[in-house]
Amino acid sequence: MSAWQDYLDQNQARFTDELLDFLRIPSISALPAHKEDVQRAAEWVAARLRSAGVEHVEVLPTGGHPVVYGDWLHAPGKPTIMIYGHFDTQPADPLELWESGPFDPVIKDGKVYARGASDDKGNMLAPILAVEALLKTEGALPVNLKFFLEGQEEIGSPTIDGFLSQERERFACDLVLSADGGQWSETEGSILEGLRGNCGLQIDVKGAKSDLHSGGHGGVAPNALHELVNLLYTFRTPDGKIAVEGFYDDVVPLSDEARARIAAVPFDEEEYMEELGVEGLIGEPGYTPRERMWARPTLELNGMWGGFQGAGSKTVIPNEAHAKITCRLVANQNPRKIVELLIKHIEKHAPKSVKVSVSGLKYGSDAYLMDGNHPGNQAVRDVLVEMYGKEPYYVRSGGSIPVCPLFRKYLGAYTASFGFGLSDENLHAPNEFFRLESFKKGQVGYCKLLHRLSSYQPE
Repeated sequence: MSAWQDYLDQNQARFTDELLDFLRIPSISALPAHKEDVQRAAEWVAARLRSAGVEHVEVLPTGGHPVVYGDWLHAPGKPTIMIYGHFDTQPADPLELWESGPFDPVIKDGKVYARGASDDKGNMLAPILAVEALLKTEGALPVNLKFFLEGQEEIGSPTIDGFLSQERERFACDLVLSADGGQWSETEGSILEGLRGNCGLQIDVKGAKSDLHSGGHGGVAPNALHELVNLLYTFRTPDGKIAVEGFYDDVVPLSDEARARIAAVPFDEEEYMEELGVEGLIGEPGYTPRERMWARPTLELNGMWGGFQGAGSKTVIPNEAHAKITCRLVANQNPRKIVELLIKHIEKHAPKSVKVSVSGLKYGSDAYLMDGNHPGNQAVRDVLVEMYGKEPYYVRSGGSIPVCPLFRKYLGAYTASFGFGLSDENLHAPNEFFRLESFKKGQVGYCKLLHRLSSYQPE
């Protein structure tokens, strides 16, 4: 057993106690009432980096929730690796469904239950502890190292774009490792190749000056809900393809290799349908369900409202109707361009009998794609094979981590995912938990990966 492995074993009880302290901080970035708690979590993280032996630690203002920076740069001729994670959490609602307090962590059956346990405090703390183990036992790190730990991931990292554009030199690196991620199962590893981006808007339809009596004006006056439905129908073809002109123009086609990797990931369509409680699946023709979920763009109607919605009947012709639309995007779609295409489509197909406008423009984030054969991903693959004894699955995510495309944009660095959360750990839901075995596995994995990356050469 290596010295660092022995150190991790000897200190695991202390590390677990520290994780519990971290989880007690209600660092909910979405709620203004918890702004000081997010700041307190940042200070906790900064203190933990310092005690691990990380240098030049700072809590940096961003115009929003802070970023914690630290480095160790004493490995001449070696690559500079940056570790990413986030210390903010989702809100805990609905509180009545929690079996214990969301910020009163409880350990049961080898699992720690608390908001943020898996996403992302347990995963984020693991590499800090790995760095401590290496510095305490080997006196040095095998690579130059930086940390970028943020407090606003759960709200989409809204101020990080401007912040990073001003801080390129501080965060310059050859590769980013994201502790905000997971594995396929307790016994199977995974490599994340892609994340979808997003954008959206609201459509507002205005007809008459007020709601009208359907007996007096029915058959003549425009019905805002009818007209909105007619407009929404134009967004898709009957077979499920998105009908917005130019929507697919910049989409990077799926290669045969990428499709083969996606096909290799286990998927039982009947089991998936049963899990969702649906009778069938829909989507773009020519692609498997996994390809549609992970690697193809979408356009979804998220909500529609207008007219009378109370109990009973009210015979009116609604004068207003509204709908919210969002799109999940893939490389190389630009969110602003897609929003512009949506607006042009709305203008082209808007009914002439009503006034149609758009509001609530959401430009979201870019999609992110990192080839599975990239040297960073291959280093991750080698470590996962060593840890699990088998090849990992190459996966993509329908969701997004906003900073990944920003690191690529401003630092020129790819982000390889290396987290140890699992899909059943109730992320963003009541009774979130993290396996203590995964907490330890993350520490071991980061020690192994940092050693392997000592010979990393960027493309």
